[in-house]
Amino acid sequence: MDTADKAPSVTLRDVAAASGVSLSTASRALDERAASSRSANAVRVRKVAEELGYRRNSFASNLRRGETRTLGVLVPRLSDTVMALMFEQIERAAADRGYFAVVATSGDDPGDERRATDTLLDRSVDGLILATARLDDRLPLLLRERHIPHALVLRTDGVSPSSLGDDEVGGYLAVRHLIDLGHRDIAVVTGPSFTSSAVARLAGGRRALDEAHIDTPEDWILSPGYGIEHGFAAGDALFGEAVRRRPTAVFAANDNIAMGLVSAAHRHRLAIGEDLSLVGYNDTPLAARLPTPLTSVRVPLDQIARTAIDLIINPHSEPRIRKALPTLIPRESSGPPRPTS
Repeated sequence: MDTADKAPSVTLRDVAAASGVSLSTASRALDERAASSRSANAVRVRKVAEELGYRRNSFASNLRRGETRTLGVLVPRLSDTVMALMFEQIERAAADRGYFAVVATSGDDPGDERRATDTLLDRSVDGLILATARLDDRLPLLLRERHIPHALVLRTDGVSPSSLGDDEVGGYLAVRHLIDLGHRDIAVVTGPSFTSSAVARLAGGRRALDEAHIDTPEDWILSPGYGIEHGFAAGDALFGEAVRRRPTAVFAANDNIAMGLVSAAHRHRLAIGEDLSLVGYNDTPLAARLPTPLTSVRVPLDQIARTAIDLIINPHSEPRIRKALPTLIPRESSGPPRPTS
């Protein structure tokens, strides 16, 4: 009879007896929550368990501890490439720590966010990871008051445990790159002002402009949203026929905005990298594969995901807000301004 046939009947007591150890020692050796012990006993227990075809009943074990080993993840929408990539990294990081991640979407609507959160909590998740935080959002406060383990990712309210990129540094790197190429007519198109990411990226861009003593017109600072359609609308406003003076370079606060700007530039017969330099943000997989590869600011989503899991598992660790450093990835979409005739 093979091990597959024997597996259902093999108990932890059988493994302990065959290994010559106590029941508690066998249980500790096979506990997936703990780092694998290299002791002779632990190695022997795991080898015997594998030979006997033993499968630990994690569900029953976790119920006894009042755990589900499940984390709820809330994102605005999975159609957003960054949010989909963020969830994949969270799912991977959670699995490495013995957790299972489930996702819900809110559409960046506070009411839907609250309902989705309640639904996840009704399913007895052990913690929440939110990529939906708004600067005017009461949900993180309520989670703190109810002592629910949680972490914010990509955005922060400045109080709850948060794992994100250093958006101000990223915005600074993007605009500084354009200045170093010789541009002085630089526009910034960012996301909605209720997100910490948009506010910080704009702040970083403004800091670079101020350092270079560049006075950017206020109508070149746009905050329409993070979608491709928002980038296209911003491009129409910046490059349209009625515009008397257009920028020679644009910092787009995410790659979706940048792609919308590319489409608008094409409509107005502007060549990316020649007539118009463009820098995006997040360095999504498509950025390097556009007809004119996009210069973008790369954010380490894998590091952000691992840190978020750590903040939930170790809720009292410091610092509570952790920022990963971004990196500028130069490509053909950004170059020096064309000489004026």
